This record gives sequence, C-alpha cells and structure tokens, in this order.
Amino acid sequence: MKRIFHVWLLCCCVLSLKAQQQVFVETESFTDRGGWVVDQQSFAVMGSSYLMAHGMGRPVKDASTTVTFPAKGKYRLWVRTKDWAPFPKGPGKFQVLINDVALKPVFGESGDDTWKWYDGGEVAVNNEQVKISLKDLTGFNGRCDALLFTTASKFTPPNESVALAAFRRQLLHLTEKPKEAGNYDLVVVGGGIAGTCAAISASRMGLKVALIQDRPVLGGNNSSEVRVHLRGEIDKNYYPKLGRIVREMDNGDPGNGNPDGSEYGDDRKIAIVKAEKNLSLFLNTYVYKVEKEGDHITAVIGRDIGTNQESRYTGTYFSDCTGDGTIGYLAGAEFRMGRESKAETGESLAAEKPDSFTLGTSNLWASVAVDSVTTFPATPWALQFSDEYHIDSYRADWEWETGFGNFNTIRDAEKIRDHNLRAVYGNWSYLKNSKPEKYAKQQLAWVAYIGGKRESRRLLGDHILTQMDIQEGKMYPDGAVTATWTIDLHFPDPKNSKYFEGQEFFAGTKHIRVAPYTIPYRCLYSHNISNLFMAGRNISTTHVAFGSTRVMRTCGMMGEVVGFAASIAKKYHSSPRDVYQEHLKELMTILTE
Repeated sequence: MKRIFHVWLLCCCVLSLKAQQQVFVETESFTDRGGWVVDQQSFAVMGSSYLMAHGMGRPVKDASTTVTFPAKGKYRLWVRTKDWAPFPKGPGKFQVLINDVALKPVFGESGDDTWKWYDGGEVAVNNEQVKISLKDLTGFNGRCDALLFTTASKFTPPNESVALAAFRRQLLHLTEKPKEAGNYDLVVVGGGIAGTCAAISASRMGLKVALIQDRPVLGGNNSSEVRVHLRGEIDKNYYPKLGRIVREMDNGDPGNGNPDGSEYGDDRKIAIVKAEKNLSLFLNTYVYKVEKEGDHITAVIGRDIGTNQESRYTGTYFSDCTGDGTIGYLAGAEFRMGRESKAETGESLAAEKPDSFTLGTSNLWASVAVDSVTTFPATPWALQFSDEYHIDSYRADWEWETGFGNFNTIRDAEKIRDHNLRAVYGNWSYLKNSKPEKYAKQQLAWVAYIGGKRESRRLLGDHILTQMDIQEGKMYPDGAVTATWTIDLHFPDPKNSKYFEGQEFFAGTKHIRVAPYTIPYRCLYSHNISNLFMAGRNISTTHVAFGSTRVMRTCGMMGEVVGFAASIAKKYHSSPRDVYQEHLKELMTILTE
C-alpha cells in the first residue's frame, strides 16, 4: 500500500509539473561556490549533496550562478534547507539574492532540524538570464540543498524521500541510462589510503583499473579535509614487499589536525595516481547503485557530485574501499555493525551482550597565534561549557569523537558532524570569552567539516579475524598483511560522560599492546559476493580485532594485497576465493619477492 501511495504521489507531481514553468537548481552545481563548501557525506541518506557556509564564525563569500528561465514572469521560490542547531534556533542563517538583490526571508533559523522545502515568496523574473546567489549571514554552517522556482502558486515540492528522488531526476533531466565510463579489470570504489593503494597495486600488475572517489581529494582520513596522521608500522613486515606504495603515499607525520592542510600531501597523492598509465581516476563521484547477476557484481553507477551526471562502470572485479562497506551493502554482502558478545566470539574484550556500539567520528580543529586580539561570538545554540568543565587546548587531537552507539555512523553522519561542531564552537567560545589571558590572541584557523569516521559496516569474508588471532599471533597459510597497532577500542571519556551524558564528544582508550601479526587474505574478499574484494576498515574482523586493523598504513597494505590478488584472479579467470583455494602459493610468492 505504501508503494502504491508513492507511485500515486509521483504521478500527481508529474502532472502538476507539466502544467507549469519551473527551474530547479542543485546548489552544489553553482558555477562560483564562493566561500561555501560541498558536503556529500549524507548522500546515501539525502540522495544529494549540498552547499554549506563553513566560515568558523566569519561570514563566507557569496555562492552564485546564472540560470536561464524558460519565460519571464512571476515565480514562487522554494528553498530546501534546515536549521542544523535548533536550540532553540541555530546560527546557520542565509538569504537568497536575485540579481544581487536580497529577498526578505532569512533561512536556516526555523527551529526545525529536518530537511524540507521553505517558501521563499514570489519572485519577479524580468530577464531570462538570472543571477542567483546565497548570502551567508553568520559563518556558522548555514546550508542549502536546492532551489525551486515555479509558476504554480499552489504547488508544494515533495519532501518524502521516494517522491523527492523522482522529482529531482525529472527536473535535472537525468536519463534512465547513465553514461558508459568504460570496462575495467578492477573497479576500486573509495579513494582513501586503502583504495588508492589497491588501485596503484593492480595497475602496476598490468590490470586496467578505475578508482572512484566521492571527494575532490584522495587519502580519506589522511587528506587535508580530515587531517589524521598515518599509523601502523610498515618496517616490521613479514613480507617486505608490502608497504612500498604506502610509503609513496606517506607525506611524513604532520600530526592530527595540523592547521596547514598542505602537510597532508593531497597533490602528491593525485599526481602519483595520475602517473599510472593503466589507472583512470574519477573524483567527485558518489557510487550509489550496483548491478548484479546472481552473486556477481557486473557494474556500479556513480553520480557526479557537482553536475549530477551519472556514469556506469563495468568490471570483472570490484574492491569496496569505501570504509562504510557501501558497495558490499548495495550488493547484498553479509556484514556486521556494532559489537559482538563474548558468547559469540569467545573474546575476553568483547561486550557482554551484542549491541550497536561503534567507535565514533572526529572533526578535528586547530587555532593559531595572531598578532592582535580577536573575538568570537557567544554560541547559545552550541554545547555549553563552564569553569567546571571545558577542554583547555589550542587544537584538537583524536579524542574529539562522537558516535558511541548513540548515533549511527552511516545514517546519522550529518548529525554526528553537527554535534561535533556544536562542541568545538561552544568550547572555543568559552575559551575566547572566559580565558582571555591565554586565548585573546588565538584565532580558530581550521575546523574539519568532513567527518573522519572510524567504524561502520564490516564485510564478512571467509575468515573473521578475532582477538585470539591477534594476541596469539596465529600464522595462517594466507597470513598476508602484517599489522602492528594496538587493540585500540575507544569509549566515552568518563568525565565527558558526567557532563554530557548521552551526548559525549570526547573519547578515552586503553592500548593493548600486540606483537606483529598477520591478517589472512581471506579477510579481504566477500564471503557471499563472488567477485568483491575489500580493503580498509571494512574488512572481515570482529569489533575487537577491528580496533587493531583499522589504522591507515595497515589498511594501505591491505590494498596492495588486493591489487596482487586481483592480478592472479584475472590471470586464471578465477574468483578471489579461488586465489586462496587454488593459487595461494603464487600470491604468497609475490609478497615475498
């Protein structure tokens, strides 16, 4: 019945649209984004990216574009936005400008944190070419998804997800058939350290490779957007050949949250990838759909973040390096999310009962010293701090973390980021206004608006790595990647929990030291999707074992192994599993040469 209603609603929208003139503008397609940034992390939930005014308390430059209208006349404007911090009203205020004239409504302060369409009033269009701008009023993360101009005064655009998705497709004139982007031996989705290393490794083994990344930069958490340093050792390796590509990607150790984004080597990473003759790089492309035949992936479909052009990538093998296990999830791969129980795994560090607890997401930040006194406004909409409890620091480190089971790290990615922003801005406002002797000449220089995730889905392989595998140093015949990081499981800092129970944003941990051990190759391919590899934090482990395998140098070496294994699979026209069952000696020989 619900599906019938969705179809009926869509038909009503289509019939209504045919009787009116309308102009639909996705803000991420603006030709000049000014100081606004594109946020794509909630694409899986929203079906779209959006523009955000991330000015750290200082209004950003207008975003603007020129739009051609089908006819002159009067149009009703609808603006799709939200109030991201309705406590009771948030600071993300902005206006829409038509030909540099601001319309009266102010958006982003409705007191409602759900995405919806807001009536912007009547607009007189006197020329077919119209300049449209978004004017940020605060610098505090106002956001806008789309604009709709319609001549039907009584028409309201849909908010329900199915109808809205169809509405977008129709007004963006997206065809049912995407553009063919090529056929590849290996399609790698996810351009973090793991995915980049997998793509380079396979390319150097002679495979034709596509690397698809949903951001404008490579490196994932090690990019200038997130700024997490690399961890895990590559010089204690049982197989010295592994780690060579990771070393190429490594730009040194700038620490976490360095205010100088160039220290993370974005340009170097892209240059290395583009130098590979067998590798095609596709940036700013979000993969949202998988095509299958039985248990076999045949293609993935991605949408360009800015233009909304859809492309289809066919391949023999696929590697899910998305972190969230997105490709595996879309393909029906078996996965786990959250903690297993002691009874299930036999691990002493496992939870007493299974639950949805995951390690959280960080939005790092940094301040810098300046020559004169600077100010920062009061933030009544943010988390509130006091002499009794505040974080007395010039910059963040890994401890700034949200999402310990009270938020779903995939479904609630935007809420997690926004909660982190409320913590950062609230604490900084307290420091600036209550500790002038220390912070008067400090200025907030950088705050990450892209969340650095730690844990979400873990795709299941033919082997699930456990705490016992790690601590007992079990050497399986297919033990491939040498891992060295501690079992590092985060939890809410007790003092932070005392003051922000259920809203924690600060973490603690206990490092359980381990000797170098190997991760079996069987953890790097799907148990039930026959041509799917995986590398990165979404490989086949328990929650406890994940605490050690998740760091990026280790993940990069996983990617290198995937590239080697894919070349063997192609050589024998076999599956990832067949590489283990029939060609393991050849794989291990490659690792030892």
